Amino acid sequence: MREKLSRKRISLFFICFALVFGVLFLVVCSHFVPHELYLLKGKDSILEYGLPVTVNITSENNEILQVNGNIATEYDVKLDEPVTVKSDEAGIIDLKLKIFGILPTSVQVKVLPDLKLYPGGQLVGVKLATKGVVVVGLQELEGADEGMYNPSDEAGLMLGDILYKVNNKNINTAEEVIQQINDLDKETVKVDILRNKEKKSLEISPVKCKSDNQYRLGLWVRDNTAGIGTMTFFEDVTNKFGALGHPITDITTNITIPVKDGSIVSSKVLSILPGKSGTPGEIRGIFYNEDKTLGHLSKNTENGIFGKLTENLKNEQYSKPLEIALQNEVKVGPAKILTTLEDKVESFDVYIEEVNKQTQKDSKGMVVRVTDKRLLKETGGIIQGMSGSPIIQDEKIVGAITHVFVNDPTKGYGIFIEWMLDEAGLVVVE
Repeated sequence: MREKLSRKRISLFFICFALVFGVLFLVVCSHFVPHELYLLKGKDSILEYGLPVTVNITSENNEILQVNGNIATEYDVKLDEPVTVKSDEAGIIDLKLKIFGILPTSVQVKVLPDLKLYPGGQLVGVKLATKGVVVVGLQELEGADEGMYNPSDEAGLMLGDILYKVNNKNINTAEEVIQQINDLDKETVKVDILRNKEKKSLEISPVKCKSDNQYRLGLWVRDNTAGIGTMTFFEDVTNKFGALGHPITDITTNITIPVKDGSIVSSKVLSILPGKSGTPGEIRGIFYNEDKTLGHLSKNTENGIFGKLTENLKNEQYSKPLEIALQNEVKVGPAKILTTLEDKVESFDVYIEEVNKQTQKDSKGMVVRVTDKRLLKETGGIIQGMSGSPIIQDEKIVGAITHVFVNDPTKGYGIFIEWMLDEAGLVVVE
């Protein structure tokens, strides 16, 4: 009897071990095997994963993708060896993978058409109107009964919440919030909010204030913002552009601001505050010709801001568009960035120190070190306002500067260009 129990325990142990191992291995593989894969039409891409596994690839809609020279309708691939993929046509292919022929995952392959972009580098002013209003403060109020209340806090509202409806009416400005409270005909106010991309509804009981006999919710909101940044690229057929390489965030709550609409305008450098270890530097600029819009802003994402130009923004450095290089082509070595320190776009030498292959969108794909003596002298390296400066290697646009290392301003992060292209809506099928 004891021997049977012992065997059962051993069998159960091995089953549990196999399940845990399978789950852990799937997590590891999903970290290295991308959910999305970008290719350029007509060009070989060599992928190196270094995983000691065999993957079975199947697809029902693939007639254009070649894996190691074979159409990948069903194919076994060893990931401990370099894998060559290619397509002579643009399109999107959904691949289903089975690791060891058992563990399932999937990859969407996006084959980009022949795409060339004009590099940016121009300093631009950004004006942004929020979609909804951002809650930036919660205030305690003295009621008509002389009691102290914080109605929005008591209802569960939090800093950083996006308030987009009051009493079922859409809200985009602080004035519209006030109007809804002034038109109050019941004891509670229903607000619809967005918190961490999740929609919620709350009931707030407004307080009649002692000071003016007006009903208030005890909250402060923001409905617009402005700043400066650097243009990364534009495409002259669609006029679509991308800039910054990271989101515009609310200065109080640090949330990514949802865009109702926005615009970019001309900006010029007023002064430069060089960066030092522990203290980020800054380009201080001003808007000018504000009545002349250079482009309309439609998206504010984790990978930059995007929209369409209404004016031509070609710079003196490049009169013709450049090819792009996807992350599998980017290499450790010399490169340059385009940015504005005075009144025109200039080119500065940098060195790509690390290339972190990514399986999903992220703004920290490369580590870039400034080597240009003039740039180091004038700015200390990478400073605020340079975000979006295009990174060019071997005369191809490979990405954009996104962040500075606070403790070493000579270094910063860069985003791969493919992530920005997708957000800009330039990953299209011909």
